[in-house]
Amino acid sequence: QVQLVESGGGLVQAGGSLRLSCAATGRTFSSGMGWFRQAPGKEREFVAHISWSGGSIYYADSVKGRFTISRDNAKKTLYLQMNSLKPEDTAVYYCAGYRGLRIGLPSDYDYWGQGTQVTVSS
Repeated sequence: QVQLVESGGGLVQAGGSLRLSCAATGRTFSSGMGWFRQAPGKEREFVAHISWSGGSIYYADSVKGRFTISRDNAKKTLYLQMNSLKPEDTAVYYCAGYRGLRIGLPSDYDYWGQGTQVTVSS
């Protein structure tokens, strides 16, 4: 059993930055990992994905050039550096562990954190 706990969310002005963290507990932290977000009234959407080694990274078009996903396997922690934030980025952000089918599809991730709120003011 793996548990994921997100932190680092908060309130920031447009153009500002935040770094989200996702700490894992359990026996392993070896799978691919992803970040997703969900705004009120909208479906959960893919943000970024990183393989175990960090050699394969994928971003949603909406965040390319602004967000950076990374991981530290020794610390069992996943990160999302968020720069040049926009009001459209406001959402609850979740980290998740990949179960091995389609990257970016929420139903193909099996472990989820509780989420952390990111609010970007204009």
